[in-house]
Amino acid sequence: MTSDLVGSAKRESKPARELSPEQAAAAAMVAEAKARGLALTGPDGLLKVFTKSVLETALGEEMTEHLGHEKNRAEPDRESTNVRNGTRSKTVISDAAGEVRIDVPRDRDATFEPQIVKKRQRRIGDVDEIVLSLCAKGLTSGEVSAHFSEIYGVSVSKETISRITDKVVAEMND
Repeated sequence: MTSDLVGSAKRESKPARELSPEQAAAAAMVAEAKARGLALTGPDGLLKVFTKSVLETALGEEMTEHLGHEKNRAEPDRESTNVRNGTRSKTVISDAAGEVRIDVPRDRDATFEPQIVKKRQRRIGDVDEIVLSLCAKGLTSGEVSAHFSEIYGVSVSKETISRITDKVVAEMND
């Protein structure tokens, strides 16, 4: 009987596992989707919406890195005159989310070569793993950068990963 009480006291005093900001945002987003009756998967499911958001955010951050300035924040005395020049629509196919229509940013000089979703690339089978990694595993910027490198074979800086995750978490909170 005493061992039962000790075991019970240990279970009760054990602190709850603290969620990372990404995990907390993902849990809140899933709860909100369920409350609204939104499916997690399927043609208009949460996974599809989230995949679109992550891809577009990542592409926007790639463009920022390419140009060297945030949107509408170019220094007037900069050397290059290259700026953002709208977007083009593209449909990519994801294993878990199906067809996802995304807007890919363009630059005026047409020198932007996206790495997350390359030109003429239609299938993004492993993006679902990245989406889940960003929101569910709470990886560090370095780990996410390594994950991108492993899956896509491209180098994405830790700073870019931090900006992407900060924006995605902010969007999920909104």
